[in-house]
Amino acid sequence: MKFVDEAVIKVQAGKGGDGSGSFRREKYVPEGGPDGGDGGKGGSVYLVADAGLNTLIDFRYQTQFVAKSGEAGAKRQCTGSNGEDCVIAVPVGTIIRDLHTQEILGDLVTDGMRLLVAKGGRRGLGNINFKSSTNRAPRQTTPGGMGESREIHLELKLLAEVGLLGLPNAGKSTLIQAVSKARPKVADYPFTTLYPNLGIVSLTGQRRFVMADIPGLVPGAAMGKGLGVQFLKHLSRTTLLLHLVDILPLDESDPVENIRAIEHELGAFSEELLQKPRWLVFNKIDCFTPEQAKERIDAIVSRLSDIGPFYAVSALAKTQTDALCEEVMQFLQKHRKPFQDTIPEMEEEDIED
Repeated sequence: MKFVDEAVIKVQAGKGGDGSGSFRREKYVPEGGPDGGDGGKGGSVYLVADAGLNTLIDFRYQTQFVAKSGEAGAKRQCTGSNGEDCVIAVPVGTIIRDLHTQEILGDLVTDGMRLLVAKGGRRGLGNINFKSSTNRAPRQTTPGGMGESREIHLELKLLAEVGLLGLPNAGKSTLIQAVSKARPKVADYPFTTLYPNLGIVSLTGQRRFVMADIPGLVPGAAMGKGLGVQFLKHLSRTTLLLHLVDILPLDESDPVENIRAIEHELGAFSEELLQKPRWLVFNKIDCFTPEQAKERIDAIVSRLSDIGPFYAVSALAKTQTDALCEEVMQFLQKHRKPFQDTIPEMEEEDIED
């Protein structure tokens, strides 16, 4: 399934039903009074977060949603039926904005969360409501009100707690495949990841967290170069970033310069993103003996300052990946955001686009 993280839709709430202007007409009741009932309320349009969805692709094919109108009132003080609401399912993590004012209408961050985006029209009043001691035969009624209509912009930001970032071919997809059941495309050429992949990392004791792999970044990504700029925003909700560093780059580039290039792109895109907790994960240690790998990593670390925690793994051989996940889990348990305290209920399967 193609990953789509933005869409524009038009929603139209239902019109309220008109009030009835009837009079009572029965045998032996020669002067029956007004008995016109009220109309029904127009249906409203709601967005509801659904943990079973992970893309907005459906809104590429259906862009207009209309709620049912309320029925008109009838004689004998019968009230018209209310219009049926229109309920639209969207992925958890969807931000809703008014397309024209850019006002944020809501942010659906938990499964089942519901947001009213277009209110149904009010009911019309029947002539029974206007009866009085001085007006015994009112002919006055009111029409049903029009439902709200608006164009809204949907933007999906993945609700992953851990985000993987790095240059193309750093091993992000290999790592998420090693620690979860996600099966992203893995190959020995750049840009094999064309859209984000989510994986659920399960540990002992029913502990788990969601990891996101976004397309590799290149210098200039924050300005629109490459693929990563389209998905950097998905890292904004994460609690922890794992910065994968290839200690044996295919292009023989300098790992230190590669690290600095990614840091520059994070800062250019968002200073807040740059300040997120970020751990360096040196990958492909299986290409060296343990002594050689340690020597190479120490040489890289010695040229950096304030790097915080760093780890050495082989995503391909799954060396030290379990230990890394355990460290990540302990960090998350201390720093989890309020809305991430409960991971959406899913089977031991991962979200695949």
